[in-house]
Amino acid sequence: MKKPAPAPKRNLLLVDDHPIMRVGLKQLLAQEADLVVCGEAEDAADALKVIQQTSPDLVLVDISLKESSGIELIKDIRVRWPKLAVLVLSMHEEAFYAERALRAGARGYVTKAEVSTRVVQAIRKVLDGQVYVSEKLADKLLGRIAGGGEDRKGVEALSDREFEVFELIGQGMELREIAQRLHLSIKTVEAHRENMRKKLDLPSSAELFRYAVQWTQYERGS
Repeated sequence: MKKPAPAPKRNLLLVDDHPIMRVGLKQLLAQEADLVVCGEAEDAADALKVIQQTSPDLVLVDISLKESSGIELIKDIRVRWPKLAVLVLSMHEEAFYAERALRAGARGYVTKAEVSTRVVQAIRKVLDGQVYVSEKLADKLLGRIAGGGEDRKGVEALSDREFEVFELIGQGMELREIAQRLHLSIKTVEAHRENMRKKLDLPSSAELFRYAVQWTQYERGS
């Protein structure tokens, strides 16, 4: 009697700007007979090149990348490879980031604090065509749908690009630095700043800066 053919291996691409994190993930995934890491990248530009070269089944993406945004990378992947599954692995708590990642095209979100216990489960679920989020986030999203999609308030009301500028302001970057980092004109960054100020109901750019710094410090410390 012939033995059944082994299941084909599923190829995974790791996109994270922390080499130690990539090493840890590779060691974890090496224990799974049907999963193999086919490539690595530390920023969005490299990730797009490696996707083209290796044709992975799933891309694991961090939100914060070297000189780039994981959210923007997810959007680019969705446009270029609509059927390619993306799972976010991030140090950031899901409260402010997971929904943005899902709207951008990700199929799941796992925090790095729970990687060792959840990531393989999440990978398999996403590869099966399902969505993986925590029970807490699922309840939040279902509650929003049941409530008719209530208006987002505060930082949640910012667009993805505004939120990206907001974070960089919170890190102490000047407008010129932000413009260079995001490949935008200074006038565009100034327009984003003004829109954010209005959405957050803050009286001045100085108050926006103070609020962004406080928010960023709290988010990093949480």
